[in-house]
Amino acid sequence: MSARDLTLDLLVRYGFQILGAVIILTIGAVVARWLGSITQHALERKAMEPPVRILLVRLVKALVLLFTIVAALDKFGFQIAPLVAGIGVAGLGIGIALQGVLSNVVAGLSIILTKPFRAGEYVQLVGVEGQVDRIELFSTTLVHPDRSRVVIPNRKIVGEILHNYGAIRQLRLVVGIAYSGDVDRVLAIIRDVLANNPRVLKDPAAGVGISALADSAITVAIQPWVAVADYGDVQAEIYRAVVARFREDRIEIPFPQRDVRLLPAA
Repeated sequence: MSARDLTLDLLVRYGFQILGAVIILTIGAVVARWLGSITQHALERKAMEPPVRILLVRLVKALVLLFTIVAALDKFGFQIAPLVAGIGVAGLGIGIALQGVLSNVVAGLSIILTKPFRAGEYVQLVGVEGQVDRIELFSTTLVHPDRSRVVIPNRKIVGEILHNYGAIRQLRLVVGIAYSGDVDRVLAIIRDVLANNPRVLKDPAAGVGISALADSAITVAIQPWVAVADYGDVQAEIYRAVVARFREDRIEIPFPQRDVRLLPAA
C-alpha cells in the first residue's frame, strides 16, 4: 500500500474523530476565554487583591481546558479512568518536586488574604528592610533606602517577626548643647525648625526633649514623623536648619574636651 493510500485510509477511519476533537478543542478554548473574562469582570467588583484575582481566573481557564482535552481524547477511544489516575500520580510527583514553589504560593496567598502589610508600607523582616513595592504569589519585593530591590520568597516571610512601620516613620535625631546653654530656648528653636519644615507631619506630633546628660553636653532628642519617602532627606534638612539657628542665636554645640594636668615628680 502506497503512502497516499495509507493516508486516505487513515482519513476515512479517523477523519471524523479528528474533526470532532478539533471542534471540541476549539469550543473549549473559546469557552475558557469567555468564562475567564466573565470571572475577571465579576471579581473586579469585589475588594480582592490582584494576585488572587489573577490566580482564580487562571484556575477557571485551566479547569475548562482540562475537561476539554479529556473530552477530545475520549473521541479517539482513550480510556479516561487510567488517564485520570496517571494525571493524579504525575501531579503528586510534580507536587513533591515543586514543594518549595508550592509553599511560596501558599505563603503568598496567606500574605494577600491576611494583609500583614500592603504595597507602599515600610517593613522590616528576616534581617532586611524597605518599602513594599510588589506582593506576588511567589515573592515580595522591597525597595531599600539605597534604591536597590530586595526580593524575598514568601515562605521566608510567613511565621517570621515582622516590623511594619506603615506609611510614615519617626526620625530619631539628637543634638548636644552646653550645660551653660538656655535649655528652654533650645527646645523652642527646635520646635520652630520642625514647624517650618513642610515635610514634617503635624499629626502625630513630634517628640522634643532632653534624652540624656552626657559627659560634655546635654543631649536633646528630636523625633518628628515624616512620610516614608521623605525619611532620608528630612533628616539632613532638620540638622542643617538646627545648626543654622544655633549659630544665629549663639548657642554652643560642645565637643568632648579633656584637661591634662602634669603633676611634679615627688
